[in-house]
Amino acid sequence: MELSIASLAGNLLAPTILFFVLGLVAAFARSDLSIPEGAAKVMSIYLLLAIGFKGGAAVSKGGIDGQLVASLGAGIVLSFVLPFVAFGLLRVMTRLDGLNAAAVAGHYGSISIVTFVTAVSLLEARGISSEGYLVAVAAVMEVPAIMSALWIAARKGEGIAVDRSLIRHILGNGSIVLLVGSFVIGAATGESGLNDLRPFIVVPFTGVLALFLLDMGLSAGRSILEHRKDISGGLLLFGCVMPVIGSLFGLAAAALVGLSTGGAFLLMVLSASASYIAVPAAMRLALPKAKSGIYLTLALGVTFPFNLTLGMPLYFMLASSVGP
Repeated sequence: MELSIASLAGNLLAPTILFFVLGLVAAFARSDLSIPEGAAKVMSIYLLLAIGFKGGAAVSKGGIDGQLVASLGAGIVLSFVLPFVAFGLLRVMTRLDGLNAAAVAGHYGSISIVTFVTAVSLLEARGISSEGYLVAVAAVMEVPAIMSALWIAARKGEGIAVDRSLIRHILGNGSIVLLVGSFVIGAATGESGLNDLRPFIVVPFTGVLALFLLDMGLSAGRSILEHRKDISGGLLLFGCVMPVIGSLFGLAAAALVGLSTGGAFLLMVLSASASYIAVPAAMRLALPKAKSGIYLTLALGVTFPFNLTLGMPLYFMLASSVGP
């Protein structure tokens, strides 16, 4: 179904996005509004399960082909390359030392699964199809970025702590295990499995996402307030420029693979996003001297809001020029 750019740009008025803005406003107003940590965790598990299962069911319906394999390869390459691009940009735009620049760069090769889920939800709400296997592409875009960041840090002479604990943490990350696991279950059970779970993973999905984004808005706003002294003008600009650059890399990859407009849009969103869950945890273990206030605030407080509000309409406009 064709969709005008202006229509998708209207996602700024989508309830899910507005709930995120509400969270930001509440945080900046220093409201005591909060979502219990346990509830936020449950919502996160639900969203990962739902999006993974639906992606697997879509693959079961369409089958495995060369485009799927090519897309997985593109995701791995993007995840490995983008941290080097981010590192070079940071060295030009900011005064960050090698250690902190490497730590920040790793976040921009990885992905924000919540940004991806929001993008999928926006496409579904407007009747735009996309390749379901991009859920699997999201899953493979975590580890290469972390490895690139550690390689950069090592080349800059920074001490890094790479041991079995770190490797086990990366490979056993709960978000990735759940996303991949639900994807496999969805692929194995197909359309019948989706029909069985439809009342659970389809109907309540948008409402749960809205509540989760409210919590994300609160977290982003409070992170900005807490660490605002660590975020220079150059870092703030980087947090808005790097997503656009990453999206262009994703657009080029989508064109090479031959993704649809919806698929190109999602790959661009993956390439534009920055991790604020898996990579921060890995950086705390491997680069404990890096300032978490910088990389976490950039990913969650700057890039995440930018992508949800201004980035997605721009990425769709660009994707429209490539996808059939």
